[in-house]
Amino acid sequence: MTSEQTVFDRIRSATPDGNTIRLPLLVLSGEVVYPETVSPVHIDGKDNWAVVQHALKKKQTVIAVMKRPNAVDTAPLLEQIFPIGVEIALDRLPHSTEARADTKTLLAEGRRRVQLTELVRQEPYPMVKATILADVTTSEPEIVTRREHIFDLFQQIVDIEDVLPEELVDYVFSIEGASELADTLASTMNLDAPTRQKLLEMLDLNERLEYMELLITEELKRLQVEDEVNNRVHQEIDRVQREMYLREQMRVIQNELGETEEDFFQQELNELRQRILDSKMPDDVREKALKEASRLAIMAPMSPETGVIRTYIDWLLAVPWSEKSRDNLNIANAERVLEKAHYGLEKVKDRVLEHIAVRKLAKEKLKSPILCFVGPPGVGKTSLGRSIAEALGRQFVRVSLGGIHDEAEIRGHRRTYIGAMPGRIVQTMKKAGTKNPVFMLDEIDKLSDDYRGDPAAALLEVLDPEQNKEFIDHYMEVGYDLSEVLFIATANELYTLPEALEDRLEIIEFRAYTEEEKVEIAHRFLIPRQLDSNGLAKRGIRLQNDALEMLIRQYTLEAGVRNLEREIGSVCRKIARLVATRKPFPKRITPVIVEKFLGPPHVFKTSIDRENSVGVVTGLVWSSGGGDVQIIEASLLPGKGNLTLTGSLGDVLQESATTALSYMRSRAKEFGVPYEDFENYDVHIHMPEGAVPKEGPSAGITLAIAIISVFTERPIRADIAMTGEVTLRGNILPVGGVREKVLAARRHGVKNLILPVENKRDLVEVPKQALRDLNITFADNMQQVMDLTLLDAPLVRERDEDMIEDEAPKKKRTRKKTKEERTEDKNIEIVVEDEDKNIETVKTQE
Repeated sequence: MTSEQTVFDRIRSATPDGNTIRLPLLVLSGEVVYPETVSPVHIDGKDNWAVVQHALKKKQTVIAVMKRPNAVDTAPLLEQIFPIGVEIALDRLPHSTEARADTKTLLAEGRRRVQLTELVRQEPYPMVKATILADVTTSEPEIVTRREHIFDLFQQIVDIEDVLPEELVDYVFSIEGASELADTLASTMNLDAPTRQKLLEMLDLNERLEYMELLITEELKRLQVEDEVNNRVHQEIDRVQREMYLREQMRVIQNELGETEEDFFQQELNELRQRILDSKMPDDVREKALKEASRLAIMAPMSPETGVIRTYIDWLLAVPWSEKSRDNLNIANAERVLEKAHYGLEKVKDRVLEHIAVRKLAKEKLKSPILCFVGPPGVGKTSLGRSIAEALGRQFVRVSLGGIHDEAEIRGHRRTYIGAMPGRIVQTMKKAGTKNPVFMLDEIDKLSDDYRGDPAAALLEVLDPEQNKEFIDHYMEVGYDLSEVLFIATANELYTLPEALEDRLEIIEFRAYTEEEKVEIAHRFLIPRQLDSNGLAKRGIRLQNDALEMLIRQYTLEAGVRNLEREIGSVCRKIARLVATRKPFPKRITPVIVEKFLGPPHVFKTSIDRENSVGVVTGLVWSSGGGDVQIIEASLLPGKGNLTLTGSLGDVLQESATTALSYMRSRAKEFGVPYEDFENYDVHIHMPEGAVPKEGPSAGITLAIAIISVFTERPIRADIAMTGEVTLRGNILPVGGVREKVLAARRHGVKNLILPVENKRDLVEVPKQALRDLNITFADNMQQVMDLTLLDAPLVRERDEDMIEDEAPKKKRTRKKTKEERTEDKNIEIVVEDEDKNIETVKTQE
């Protein structure tokens, strides 16, 4: 530092005018220079370079400030920089060569803290006025104490960190001034720019030393943890090396003594070979394992390949080759287990009982089916798999396939890869411990593929009864029999599955639960489980049916019961808090108490018009949360014949609207609608709740009725809901989700329904009680729907009356009156306005 100090001695600090100095301004990016320290600074930008050239030429100091991190270049200069900086002297680095004009690294010596007060000028370089700042000292004894403590902390850092230069250590310990000590340490520590600026702006010396104590303490803790970790690593390495040395020494001593006892490694090899011979693995697999054991015997114990081969043999021994669970083929027991754990789901239970019955009769001739449970979340797909395993007396294992996009996750990695291991199928079979578990492949529809392969394609061999008898895992390299495994896949949707994979699955659909089923499930399973888990089982808590129905209708919107259980748990926790705090708590939960505990309802019931209206019709829709009703509104507006659709409608739904409009136009003459109306009016169709996406063809007849209604101005019966796909010729095609749609209509109090004729067979799945509450009509063409839903048309359409009023002076369009109307019109005065004379003439009808 001596030579540098000599250079800087030739540069004098600015002479103050009172307490103010006037110097060029140097703006640094992310760098702070402290008083009484020498630091390298990076110079960039034309303005900064002009300042440097002036300072070097004139041997003059400048003011250095740091630019704000998020400064806007177009803002005034003083708003882009921090107001407090340092007066510095600049000099070139020793032995430096000339660099580009826009980039330089120089040495800077800090002189004193300053605060900018005024920008004097901008060109040719910034010139500012600044006030000299002095340190503030509040307690001299406290400063001395903190200074000594900082020296102690720095000494501890020096003891741990061996890379600090001796010159820097000696210099720090030679510093006498507390301000210089704080600034020197700040310049040498690895601090971020905001922290450096904060230290620079601390004028209170006690406060600056306290903050420096905190920073040094944090750095010391970090170094201590790092040192401890390094020591542990070195100790582990030393232990392994010492062990290797002792083993090799023991082997050499045994050889020198001529002892016949085999060494430890040989004993392990003999035990491993015996385990292979005693295992019940197939002959070809045993031959492969013995071959690998022979390779292991000729290798050095510490060879890296030794561990790879030993791990492979361990996997061959760990996988169940012949261990089986004995099936419990008691059908009555299986039925009892399934009924105990699940309510409803009759079709699924019947399929499981059929499998048990056939296995009981056909013994080993039956191939295990590949079942696929498809349905919305929360309807019990995964839990039913556990119940099936319990009913059969088998082990239950589960693999979640959601998000897997690497084929090796299914088939395993080649043994040539570092860290290779078997795929999830073999790993899970090892976990099961038997070769015939109930194996659940959860979320099979969430598989994805990328450059690492297609996991769905790898599953084809697993799930094909003709192939899985010899399943080949890339790591195992031998065939493994999966034919006795009962695979159960689960999915929310089927459209994401490849066709080849779907073809191998026996699809069993899980429907959304009805309200009655949800109430029964809650009473049987959910409420007892939540009361027990929240410590309320013996408190006599009881949820009334109307409170439970309120939870189902107004706090959950789902096909299953997962959210319903959460809401019941939330009510139980509110009660548990009252019990724990010894406050009065309700034992009979009513709807009022539910709303008090859970707040306002989360789900709002769709509002259905109760009056017959033109262009307003009630449709039935299906969603992942079950069925619902959907209001469809249509209106005519003066325009050019455009069709406007709003309400977040999908492509198929928009095509249905276009088809419905085309059907209306094809029968316009029968409806008495002039063709000019299609050119003079725009049709606007809207489905409320516009933020909810809507899609599907089943709103075809609903859209057609709404369009016919607005053109003919025939009101639509408000007590009817409908669903069905319409063709251009007015035929009605069947739709899906009939069970959910019918139950939704019943839930909303709509008793009259119109369904396609071909959907009559789907009513078998609807509860009989629901059918008794409804009046369902089946239709196969639009004429039948119109006869049921559209009321009589007015004598004169409203838009025709408007047109008559607009065109009365020129031409009056009226329909031919009946005999009774002509009789009533006798002796009625009619006022007519003459176009030419602008005179009103009174005539009398004879």
